[in-house]
Parts: sequence; C-alpha cells; structure tokens
Amino acid sequence: MNNVNILIVEDNPTESEALVEVLESHNYTVVGVAKNFKEAFTMFHSNKDIDLVIIDIFLGEHPEGIMFAETINELQQAKKPFLFLTSSTDKALFERAKATMPFNYMVKPFNELEILFSIHLAVEKFYDQPDVFTRDKQDTIVTEEYLYIQKGRSLKKVLISEIIFIEVEGRYCNIITQKGKFIILISLTKISQLLKPKLFGKASRNFIVNISMIEEIYPNDNLIILSGNHQVTLSDKYKNIIKKNIVLK
Repeated sequence: MNNVNILIVEDNPTESEALVEVLESHNYTVVGVAKNFKEAFTMFHSNKDIDLVIIDIFLGEHPEGIMFAETINELQQAKKPFLFLTSSTDKALFERAKATMPFNYMVKPFNELEILFSIHLAVEKFYDQPDVFTRDKQDTIVTEEYLYIQKGRSLKKVLISEIIFIEVEGRYCNIITQKGKFIILISLTKISQLLKPKLFGKASRNFIVNISMIEEIYPNDNLIILSGNHQVTLSDKYKNIIKKNIVLK
C-alpha cells in the first residue's frame, strides 16, 4: 500500500462517511474508522502502516479523543501526527487539546480544502522536515523507510526498498518502483546521500540501482538487468557495484 494511510476516530457515521469520501477521492487510504477510545487504541496498535490520525474530541458523551491523543503522545517509536476535527467549542477542552500538540484543530462542519491542506502540512512537518524538497509543485519527504511523493493533490507513500532504480534527467529524478514511476525535482547527488549505501549503489553517472533488484550483470557489455527486465548502463567507474553482489557458494 503506497498511499498515505489515515485512521479516522469519529463516532458519527454520517460525518465519518463524508470524511472517508473526501479522503479517498484525493487518493488517501482510510485504514479504519474507530468509534471510541478502545477501538482507536486497538486499530492504532494493530496497524503499523498508519501515517496520520484524524480525531474527534467527543466520542459519545466523553472527550475520549483527547485521551487517545494523549496516549499517542506517550509513545516513542510508534508516535504519529494527528489532527482534531470537532464540533466542541468548549475553551477548557480546547486548551487541553492544544496541550497535546495536534497539527491542526478544525471545527465541524469540515472544510474540504482545510482538511487536505492540514494533512499535507502534518505529513510534511512530522516526517523529517529537513529532508523536504519543494519545487515546482513537486514535494518529496524522505523518512527511514519511505519516500512521500506528491502526485496530484495527495502524497503517495513509496517504500524505499521497492524502488528498482533512479534515473536523473537534468534537474529531475525518475523514481522507478514496482508500482509505478514518480518524478521529483532533486539532484541525483542529493538523493543518493539520503539512501542507504547498503541498499543502493551507483551504476553510472545517471543511475542509482537497488542492489537487491539486480538479476544479471554483464560487465563486458556495461549492462545491468534489474527486476521487471529493466536495463541500465554500468560504467567502468562504478563496476565496484559487482563486489556487492558476489555470492560465495
């Protein structure tokens, strides 16, 4: 699954269905809708692919949404960004909600553009902001395991290990994955610095390849065959990539 995955915590079916419709129409993936704290807690801990949570403050008659946000904040490695979407105008609850450090606090009925902007901003800020590249409407966020690449009006989540190879074309890079092609505005040198050297290696001046995707190497023909029958040029300068693929039997 390479879309940004969102968990909704909302007890009103009409409102949750409307929110799901908006998110899915903009290529976000809704991984679940929790109606109370217990369901939210279970879904959050059972799904490691969740990237963001949208939370209603009142679940039933109690502000369980704030309790859930406080729970998220107590986590370390599993912590995720979240937004509040609520009809509550209680100032005391607002202060308590604000103390949990949400990425936004939105009042119902929700505004579609505000929701989309808030999601985009939350993902951008939470997932390693120093590695965000914003040029000519191309946004890319780099984390330990994923690239979040803007495609249309959403951020597509691309598993780094599923990248087959990267090709530079001028100021742009073509990211070729098992699930499609993405184009981002970033130099090959910069993106190569962000990728783990144990997983990726330069095949030539214009190509970085996923070492695990290499199926055949033809040193005399300066050619590498990758998964999916992709072919890239292997230059003499970078033939040390062969050493990374030697298997002793």
